[in-house]
Amino acid sequence: GFRRWLQRQKPDLICVSHGSIGEEVALIQQCADSGLPYVVVVHANGESMWPNDQRARELRELYRQARRLFFVSAGNRTLLETQLGTEFEHSEIVRNPFNVRRNAALPWPANSTIVRLACVGRLEPMAKGQDLLLRILAREPWRSRPVKVSFFGEGASAEGLQRLARRWQLDGRVTFCGFESDVEKIWAAHHALILPSRFEGLPISIVEAMHCGRPVIATDVAGNGELLRDGVTGFIAEAPTEYHLAAAMERAWASRERWAAMGQAAARDIREQVPTDPAAEFAGKLLALAGSTVPAAN
Repeated sequence: GFRRWLQRQKPDLICVSHGSIGEEVALIQQCADSGLPYVVVVHANGESMWPNDQRARELRELYRQARRLFFVSAGNRTLLETQLGTEFEHSEIVRNPFNVRRNAALPWPANSTIVRLACVGRLEPMAKGQDLLLRILAREPWRSRPVKVSFFGEGASAEGLQRLARRWQLDGRVTFCGFESDVEKIWAAHHALILPSRFEGLPISIVEAMHCGRPVIATDVAGNGELLRDGVTGFIAEAPTEYHLAAAMERAWASRERWAAMGQAAARDIREQVPTDPAAEFAGKLLALAGSTVPAAN
């Protein structure tokens, strides 16, 4: 199928975009076997994805032959170079497109006695760590605080997370809202993003929340800490554990009177860190490579 298509079409450049390292290895191998130039975009990496020696050899060679390697965060690139025991000088960092207006300037949610947090991401605890957040909310002091958390997203573990919320008697304090296409609608009604991820790439939800003027509470995995300034635009949990997330949440709670100002700082920061049109910028890179005769890295 794909191999025959390559032979017929002979594209100037093949772009393989995969969710995490090691995915679609057979497809990338077919690209390499074709002799046609290809690039690889890596969207996520984590300690749990550490390859064995055989897979590491395969990945080193396939990534070496790529015309360019693109990563969405420097943290993911550094981890991959550690996992494979090599450096990729033909790599660079790119940004994903986001789904809010570049000039979004949402007013701070109307005064309320309830602090509203939004957890935006697919319902997959292995990656997004929602179970850590639920357990913290089920304990004191959070059980007695005027806080509500809205989970936005869909996923294969939606039922399991809802069962946990019921088991820990969080009905009325957490809401599963499903997928919301209007991201600005989320931030019009919530004060901060909380993202307890176990591994990441660079979450678009962080980029969108910052554009909308909201501070972020997130674990220090992959690109999360590359966008945030701890105590200035958000709060960074040092590790994706219940203990470290709870500590970051405590610091956030103690500083909640500053959240609106932190959100304004976040909005300024993100406009300097992410290009106005990341898709167009990336397309320009691909077009330049498609017309290039530079050989793959050695």
